[in-house]
Amino acid sequence: MCYSIENKENGFTLIELLIAMTIGLVILAALSSTFLMQRKIYDVQEQVAEMVQTARAAMGMMTREIRMAGYDPTGLANATIVSVTSNSINFTLDITDDAETGPPDGDTSDANENITYSLYTADGIQKLGRKSTAAAVNQPVAENIEDLQISQTGNSINVSLIARTSKLDPDYTDPTYGDHYHRYTLTSVITPRNLNL
Repeated sequence: MCYSIENKENGFTLIELLIAMTIGLVILAALSSTFLMQRKIYDVQEQVAEMVQTARAAMGMMTREIRMAGYDPTGLANATIVSVTSNSINFTLDITDDAETGPPDGDTSDANENITYSLYTADGIQKLGRKSTAAAVNQPVAENIEDLQISQTGNSINVSLIARTSKLDPDYTDPTYGDHYHRYTLTSVITPRNLNL
């Protein structure tokens, strides 16, 4: 009896197949682990970027408006900084008429002429709020503002705010607060152009 080597078909043995599957699973586990780690890093960076952008936008808005405090082209409105407390500021300016379509009318009772910035909490989130008149309710300027400090020194208004991320980062511990939120502190010294403080 004669066996022909030419007709013999070679295939994978069971051991070779098991080794190939094991190597494939190790590579797949490494790839998924890398993907999950990259996704987590991306999420944290997105949270931090949003926090910084929110803080800068809020500070920019406050700076522009506080700089205009006391604007009174008619000289009749007595526009000024009404009050400065440790975490709020109220100031007036005369920028429009009662219909909000014309030039300043000599009073500060129109919309966006008696402005207050302060902290308030809504839906369990602390926010920087802005009131456009004395009787208005706070409108959110920025969320997750942890602290707002306002003081007056001579001709300047000093503003400092601390923003934080909205979500925890379990791999990070804040050295000051001991929790897992990232924080960003922004300060500004603002000199109102229209007042001699």
